Amino acid sequence: MTSRPDALVAGGGPAGAAVAAHLARRGRTVVLLEQNAAAHHKVCGEFLSHEAVADLERLGILVDGMGAAPIHAVRLSGRKQIAACELPFPARSLSRYALDEALLAVAARAGAEVRRSRRVDRIESSQDGWLARFSNGQSQPANAVFLATGKHDVNGHRRPPGKQSNLVAFKMHFRLGSPQRQALHGWVELFVYPGGYAGLQLTESGDANLCLVATRALLRRCEGEWPALLERICTSSEALAERLDGAQPLFLKPLALSSIPYGMLRAQSAPGLWRLGDQAAVIPSFAGDGISIALHSARRAADFYLRGASSQEFARSLQADLRWSVGAATGISQALVAVPALAHAARLWPPVLRLIASRTRIPAGALSDLSGSESRICL
Repeated sequence: MTSRPDALVAGGGPAGAAVAAHLARRGRTVVLLEQNAAAHHKVCGEFLSHEAVADLERLGILVDGMGAAPIHAVRLSGRKQIAACELPFPARSLSRYALDEALLAVAARAGAEVRRSRRVDRIESSQDGWLARFSNGQSQPANAVFLATGKHDVNGHRRPPGKQSNLVAFKMHFRLGSPQRQALHGWVELFVYPGGYAGLQLTESGDANLCLVATRALLRRCEGEWPALLERICTSSEALAERLDGAQPLFLKPLALSSIPYGMLRAQSAPGLWRLGDQAAVIPSFAGDGISIALHSARRAADFYLRGASSQEFARSLQADLRWSVGAATGISQALVAVPALAHAARLWPPVLRLIASRTRIPAGALSDLSGSESRICL
């Protein structure tokens, strides 16, 4: 057992690294536990909305300097293209491989102690705080725990089911042919098909990130095999098939994640346990606001903690911030999966895509509440 820090952060993704940086900068002792020894890819759409970019700038990370790919518009396709329009805000795309490492470096420079290859097996309350237990029998006490393990639950604190929990997510990076890469530049493309939907966009490397979800029923029809699933999806979407024609997959196999509680939004938390990012709210992937929510929850949690508010007050406040966007995105996701033909309504009025993009973001009022709570971190 080691010394007791003010804050123990479980998880080194965007939410965990960001809250560690905010707290350490304000003089709190912080230990951040990251289960992976080195940078790696994660199941994620890798879309950075303007809110996410602003939060990263507050942390001293300039994504354009990292080569982030610009995104200015969205295309929606079923079998063929349905609609296209400009986004209501400028966006970027940056791989989690690059982003997570940059954030961990910021946390370390701010003064947080970053420990890698540390997987938290269980979190338990104690008489004077919290205790994180590891699989090797060791433990780490802390006065408060910030739970930021993304879509992976920790024993003793599992999340409840979401409103849409029947989807399995997959991610694969592709090297596109030059004409297809040029056609995709500046766009995020959404593809709707029976049993799910997919998003495709370029990253800082110039390669394309394909992130998709499929119902368990669709997976059973494909016997759980990735090649069969991708072939079936491309058969249903000529637009996606065209993009991937001749493309080179860059992973030996796709990354996959199941039992994702889309639509989950928690308003309760135990004293001293601060749930961040996907541990607090899970927005369907097509909305592209997961990273923004992670960074926002970190900044709001740090604000509440530093002024002596409780983790329960924070949980209620974050739920109020996200209730509308998570609810709207979940309803749209359920509708698209159940009746893919509904997407064709966008053909009648393409600006509906702009409206959906606006309504599935964190409300401006929630962001302005925090505008003066944390000064810019200069490192």
